[in-house]
Amino acid sequence: MKAKIKAIAYYLPETNLGNEEINELFPEWSVEKISGKTGIYNRHIAEVDEFSSDMAIKAAEKLFSDYDIDRNTIDFILLCTQSPDYILPTTACIIQNKLGIPTSCGALDFNLGCSGYIYGLGLAKGLVLSGIAKNILFLTAETYSKFIHPKDKSNLTIFGDGASATLICADDGFAEIAEFNFGTDGKGAENLIVKKGGIRFPGLSNEKDDITDEFGNVNNPGKLYMNGGEIFGFTSGAVPKLVQNVLSGNSLQPSDISMYIFHQANKYMLNHLRKKINIEEEKFFYFLKDCGNTVSSTIPIALKEAINSGDLSGNILLAGFGVGYSWGGCVLKMQ
Repeated sequence: MKAKIKAIAYYLPETNLGNEEINELFPEWSVEKISGKTGIYNRHIAEVDEFSSDMAIKAAEKLFSDYDIDRNTIDFILLCTQSPDYILPTTACIIQNKLGIPTSCGALDFNLGCSGYIYGLGLAKGLVLSGIAKNILFLTAETYSKFIHPKDKSNLTIFGDGASATLICADDGFAEIAEFNFGTDGKGAENLIVKKGGIRFPGLSNEKDDITDEFGNVNNPGKLYMNGGEIFGFTSGAVPKLVQNVLSGNSLQPSDISMYIFHQANKYMLNHLRKKINIEEEKFFYFLKDCGNTVSSTIPIALKEAINSGDLSGNILLAGFGVGYSWGGCVLKMQ
């Protein structure tokens, strides 16, 4: 038995936040500077009353419609999100009910960010190969915009909201999910964090707690904090080793890979990684210009767009990295 990806769809909210609007908010942050540094020109932002479950449901409905999938065949739902609707109950349970998927299916959330799509593929493969499930609806959905301080120009520039839906099946699909490599280093936890709002530090953000950094970004313990320098340093060290480990774990050489699809963090970081790992530009896929960094949804969105742009063939290497610190990679063998 093999676990295969059968279909992918994604959803982006209707509201846009373009570089021109960010420039209006922060005149010192020019349109050219934003696009040149990040490779991002536009982001999609969830409405005030639009949440992760809403976006995941829209992505799933698009998947069912575009690929004529019978929702009654779904026997497990996986949802990757760091912005669940509630602390409890599990958002995947709410999604099961709203999608009308049979109550005989399993459903769970897992909290992971930019490496989450890889972890979800690993969980789905395990469910398939163990015989627990045959048709898994794997969803990613994130509304980081709701965590970002309105005066935090750095994070406003990078992140967008989005959701994806992937159907993973036993022995039926366009790509076999091959071998994985994972890693975790929790000492970097506080370099990408929303510190307030959980059980350890309950409560909402308060303006009196605002802090302005040396670059003029305003942050708050109840909002998203990212230490860009530390994240860059972690990524620069971990990802080249991750790629090596994924290749060796799949008994492949760099020449055996036809396309690399990394987490779409920002163009500067991606270019740095591509050059450091010596990946040819024609083998390295970018898709963040019109949606920004959508966290766990960047890889499936990019994979879907790579498929749309032309026939993918051979071995595709996926790599995710970020919050946790966490990282993971795998190979897809195109059928």
